[in-house]
Amino acid sequence: MNTFGRFFRCTTFGESHGNALGVVVDGCPPGIKFSENDLLPLLARRRPGLSPLSSPRKEEDNPVILSGIFNGKTTGMPVAMAVFNKDQKSGDYETLENLFRPGHADFTYQSKYGARDFRGGGRSSGRETVSRVLAGGLALKLLERDGISVSGKILEIHGETDPEKFSDEILSAKNSNDSVGGIVETKISGCPAGLGDPVFGKLDASLASAIMSIGAVKGVEIGDGFLSAKKFGSENNDCMDKSGFLSNHAGGILGGISTGEDINVRFAVKPTPSIKKEQKSVTVAGSETTVSTGGRHDPCIVPRIVVVSECMAALVIADCILSQNSISGY
Repeated sequence: MNTFGRFFRCTTFGESHGNALGVVVDGCPPGIKFSENDLLPLLARRRPGLSPLSSPRKEEDNPVILSGIFNGKTTGMPVAMAVFNKDQKSGDYETLENLFRPGHADFTYQSKYGARDFRGGGRSSGRETVSRVLAGGLALKLLERDGISVSGKILEIHGETDPEKFSDEILSAKNSNDSVGGIVETKISGCPAGLGDPVFGKLDASLASAIMSIGAVKGVEIGDGFLSAKKFGSENNDCMDKSGFLSNHAGGILGGISTGEDINVRFAVKPTPSIKKEQKSVTVAGSETTVSTGGRHDPCIVPRIVVVSECMAALVIADCILSQNSISGY
């Protein structure tokens, strides 16, 4: 499915080695100040080729807004945005046309569709997240209007928790023809109480789904998450007095609805599957073989995924705000 959201609806398109990637956002209210300049810093944080820690692929990632903006503000009509690819090297992937890369979606895409775009993985590539950042940039501007902010940070790289050593972990893996993953935290501040829907529309469920939809994310927790399984109820409950909550173990969500406290989401990112180290695999015909993935790849995608998580969280909250508007006129 390529469409996300109920009220703030985003349909993304494009492949890693296609002409462009983009999104059409429908449901954005009119009057939101928005331009390409709002997208540039976000895309720069996701952009490849800026350091030895990322893929050397050189993409300018200059966004183009195609519709839905007049005199610098949204009109209420669909907002279409695109980024055009400039530095595809599809020839790097010709040897992968008839075999499956370990850890990739090659096998599952082939199983589902009977065909796949082997040029960088097509829609399964991390480059697909460009579209998410475009849509998220618009959502962040909507949240800014309501005093809501979203920020993310790296907590761990390959188990290392000292930020000064993150680069060393990544470069060590790169020099060994390998890759590493890590853990990221995304925080939503200024969110009012009352957002999210009971039962199947829980806010924490929506956030978990949004973050898990990002390629390479393999686990999500809200608030204290798995740590809460080790606690007594008396330790885990967020008590209250007349000033409000005395703690925030729930991570800003109770009963699937926001409490007004900061919403904290942490997630695990697997190591980049494209590595030069030789591994066992099979061909499309079922023959056993070995694979060493060439081309240009990140030894760790954690630094570039932070902004993507912020944008996905913003899309969820924007959707919840518009949903709440339909209930109470918030």
